[in-house]
Amino acid sequence: MAIQPDQVSSAARGAHTGTVLDMRAVNPAFIAQPDGPIKMRINDLNVSYGPNHAIKDVSLNIPEKQVTALMGPSGCGKSTFLRALNRMHDLTPGARVTGSVLLGDEDIYAPGEDVVHLRQRIGMVFQRPNPFPRSIFENVAYGLRVRGGYNGGQMRDIVERSLRSAALWDEVKDRLNASALGLSGGQQQRLCIARALAVSPEVLLMDEPCSALDPIATLKIEELIEQLKQHYTIAIVTHNLQQAARVSQYTGFFLTGDLIEYAPTQQMFSRPQDERTENFITGRFG
Repeated sequence: MAIQPDQVSSAARGAHTGTVLDMRAVNPAFIAQPDGPIKMRINDLNVSYGPNHAIKDVSLNIPEKQVTALMGPSGCGKSTFLRALNRMHDLTPGARVTGSVLLGDEDIYAPGEDVVHLRQRIGMVFQRPNPFPRSIFENVAYGLRVRGGYNGGQMRDIVERSLRSAALWDEVKDRLNASALGLSGGQQQRLCIARALAVSPEVLLMDEPCSALDPIATLKIEELIEQLKQHYTIAIVTHNLQQAARVSQYTGFFLTGDLIEYAPTQQMFSRPQDERTENFITGRFG
């Protein structure tokens, strides 16, 4: 259902003018329920860092094998929300998370949850590529070695399959033992995607995966996302409204820690229900 940027509503093509934002409470009618199977159910999620209440009572359902884009101005909480979906805040001193995040029927915040196993089921790709200072092969094989139980042949097959899935195999197949740090930025990001795919995740989280890339590398990542959604549930944070329109089927708009609106992407960009969403899409703030 992704649309082209020139298909936004006439209001979204209005002049950039100053506006005073109405900070009224979120209207639950503006949080759509996706059609089809649901992969993750987030209920009353709150994230705080000491006195800073970064995410406030957010509830939404993420559809299976589709792309959900999360957008909003800097500091609105979209990356904080994404990181809560695989317990990245466990590593942040002073962070507190309440509410529930269900992966299928399993609450990932339940006591005794194996966080290492969870992060294999819910992979994460960060804003800047973060390859390990190891060979290309060992970057992709890392999670397999942590999990254990693979012989050499199995590991080679999975590494090749993961690199093919990340559209990188043809570019690196003759230098798998070379350092991953010698790859270009776009190649490094696709390597990080391959590393996440190697452990067969169910969900792939992407936190602004193209923000540090040039337009050509960005296009390759977007084409890759289109292919990956056939097999994985994807949630992506982006500052780029055109990218959200191109790659996603559902979009959520965050503002000051609140989920203001969540709807099919085409509806969000052509018929936003909340004035604040329209003001953001038109460029009146953000």
